[in-house]
Amino acid sequence: MKAIRVMVVDDSATVRQVLTEVLSRPPDMEVIATAPDPLFALAKMNREWPDVIVLDLEMPRMDGITFLKKLMAEHPTPVVVCSSLTEKGARITIDAMAAGAVEVVTKPRVGLKQFLIGAGDDLVRAVRAAAQARLRSMVAGARTIPALAVEPLATPSVTGLEHTTDKLIALGTSTGGTQALEFLLTRLPRTVPGLVIVQHMPEKFTAAFAARLDSLCELQVREAREGDRVIPGLALIAPGGFHMQVYRSGAQYRVRVESGPVVNRHRPSVDVLFRSVARCAGSNAMGVIMTGMGDDGARGLGEMRKAGAVTLAQDEASCVVYGMPREAVRLQCVDESLSLQNLPARLMTFAADKVRSSKGGRV
Repeated sequence: MKAIRVMVVDDSATVRQVLTEVLSRPPDMEVIATAPDPLFALAKMNREWPDVIVLDLEMPRMDGITFLKKLMAEHPTPVVVCSSLTEKGARITIDAMAAGAVEVVTKPRVGLKQFLIGAGDDLVRAVRAAAQARLRSMVAGARTIPALAVEPLATPSVTGLEHTTDKLIALGTSTGGTQALEFLLTRLPRTVPGLVIVQHMPEKFTAAFAARLDSLCELQVREAREGDRVIPGLALIAPGGFHMQVYRSGAQYRVRVESGPVVNRHRPSVDVLFRSVARCAGSNAMGVIMTGMGDDGARGLGEMRKAGAVTLAQDEASCVVYGMPREAVRLQCVDESLSLQNLPARLMTFAADKVRSSKGGRV
């Protein structure tokens, strides 16, 4: 099997040394070059082009964002961002993901060598995921277009009711998901049913990601908080490092945000979210599994389908990594596979449809 050729670009000699050690261990990887900044990197890349670049963002001479944009415009190459765990680092990283980076790993300001060695498995998984990325499937520019025009949805009164016809949409995604979610959410109107979203992302980064989407979208987007109500026109993103579950409070849907063991190597986990939606929403819900490596969410989507929910998968052609949707399709958990371009209209069709009976669920 051909080894994944990796280049490490970071202005810290210690980081370059440690990352080289970590990425040289797996038999399916080789570090072909390192560079202290993008200009040195470009000179070496002209001699041998890497399959994946591990990139720092704050460097002299040319910053990582400028380099990333140049790379994606001239020679698209999968990039894993290695970013600091700071508020500034989070904002810059979200800009990098929007510019085309496909994965992110974090590094602290102190105890760097010990941290990187301990987090080596995460870095190796990120590089493997990036190596599978099909950048042609990423939405060019993900430019905002006018939201779909639909009639406003009537919000039923919840006073004294235990039954609800309120709908909700649960989405799960990983590698390639930041751009896919931007494409999808910027095309939805404020009348869309409440959305609950898991995007695999490190702690402290999801707040910056939600803030970026909120600035671009007609609907409101923010990081979920304990007890938030799921309402039309609001998208709640699970905080990095915490699971998010939906529960019923009378006739209302609310979210629970809590720590706990990792599930399918992730926290937040798509399976945790989808299973909670299956329990509390049944046929009032739609589940959508999108681009990402691995199988997180596939079985939870199956539980949603058995409970009567509509279940969708992003199709292979429009995925950056067709892993999570592939597993859901393989397990026969999917009603429809659709391109990313067709997902916004399908979500609004669900919004306008009558809730179907969930008696007995489905098999």
